[in-house]
Amino acid sequence: MTVPAKSTVPAKSTGTPTPAQRLAELAAAVSAGGLAPELRDDMARRVVDFLGNSLAALREKPAAVVTAVASSWGGQPAATPIGSAQRRPAPSAALVNGTLAHSLDFDDTHLPSVLHPSSAVIPAALAVAEETGATGPAFLDAATVGVEITCRLGMAGYDAEANNSVFFDRGQHATAICGTVGAAVAAGMLRGLGADELTSAIGIACSMGSGVIEANRTGGTIKRVHCGWAAHSGVVAADLAAHGLTGPPTVLEGRFGFLQAFCGDHVDIGQVTNDLGRHWETPGIFFKPYPCNHFTHAGIDAALRLRASGVAPESIASLTLGLPAPVLHTIAEPPEEKRHPRSGYHAAFSGPYTVAAALLGGGSGGSSVGGSSGGGLGVFHDDFTDAAASDPARLALAARVNCVADEECTAIFPRQFPAVLTAGLADGRSVTERVVANRGGPGNPLSEAELTTKFLLNAQRSTSPEIASRISEVAWDLRAGATAADVAAVLRTAAYIPPK
Repeated sequence: MTVPAKSTVPAKSTGTPTPAQRLAELAAAVSAGGLAPELRDDMARRVVDFLGNSLAALREKPAAVVTAVASSWGGQPAATPIGSAQRRPAPSAALVNGTLAHSLDFDDTHLPSVLHPSSAVIPAALAVAEETGATGPAFLDAATVGVEITCRLGMAGYDAEANNSVFFDRGQHATAICGTVGAAVAAGMLRGLGADELTSAIGIACSMGSGVIEANRTGGTIKRVHCGWAAHSGVVAADLAAHGLTGPPTVLEGRFGFLQAFCGDHVDIGQVTNDLGRHWETPGIFFKPYPCNHFTHAGIDAALRLRASGVAPESIASLTLGLPAPVLHTIAEPPEEKRHPRSGYHAAFSGPYTVAAALLGGGSGGSSVGGSSGGGLGVFHDDFTDAAASDPARLALAARVNCVADEECTAIFPRQFPAVLTAGLADGRSVTERVVANRGGPGNPLSEAELTTKFLLNAQRSTSPEIASRISEVAWDLRAGATAADVAAVLRTAAYIPPK
């Protein structure tokens, strides 16, 4: 894709620029010259998706906790926390909005790094764009560069031989750690920082990224705040750089730098800078059609196909869900726990439960799209309530699901999260559906209409259909006349009032 010429503001170092300096030069060049229309179109899609996911999460307790804490800090009104009619300082708004974005596991996913970059970067960019009065295209450009940097850092810590992220193997939440750096660059671009200051913002942000994923194993709601903290830290890092604090230019590749500290010797620094400014990861990031762990999605797709082919749940004697071997630990083990999830949140990480929900028709999320007959785009939020997770019919069908490693799926993983679902029927026949390209990715994309439907159904969990439609219209118009401040203004009319 075409991009602007290199930055005219050189880094101060003599000789070859470091990876951090090269990232900063790209960011400065984009600030000066802008991005191609197709990249802005892609980011507009991600902003719409982010806003819908965030509005849908307003009823979640982590959002209420973080909003209360951010409100107690006070400060100068500058940016809008989603769900609030009052503005807060930009770092506080970024904290709230990043928490909302990741709370329902409905945010976009980069493969094979398995990062959720938009949820860390867009909240930081939106807060600073609102505060500075940036144009819509400038906001989209900054968010695109921030997301790109996040993905590239995640890939630098991806072990291609093991087909796994070194970050995750070490219990680190790569989204939050890498997303802090991407958020800092996006915020710095919108603050008007030059290449040298952006290099420092990267160096500062590398000391701020954090997040461990033990909550995925034994519980707790802290993981939902990780993207909020990344967005918050990114804004702070950019502000510190703007005021003169400096960071090391070798922060990424150095002996005591970011990649060595988080990933040790299992890094590929070339992933940070190879074809930088020519090849863009951002358009290939997967949108989620379903509000659950991404490893479950191909199984849902296969179950929806079984339903569409006429297979009735009552006719099923057994189900075999073939998966990539590495994902069994997340959505299939321990088997009895996954067949009988303890809560709606745990159900979102269960292969057996999500297959059962799709076969039984999904929740009452709204009209079907794209041929699915369940809630939302196939299954929706109502499928992941505590009540739904304890529904006897769902549990009875989930108990018939046996998850196994599938050789073809394992070979494709992690560029896709494929699945093969075989239903053994009571009359002795068997029916198989194999899904090798996840819905929502480049090989099986969601249309703009489907993304708008997802947004509207999400937003209407917290606001009226009229306000939801207005937010959607303004967000799509960021590519033309609308600004981030325009989006924020209509968001303030959608303040969520919890039920009594």
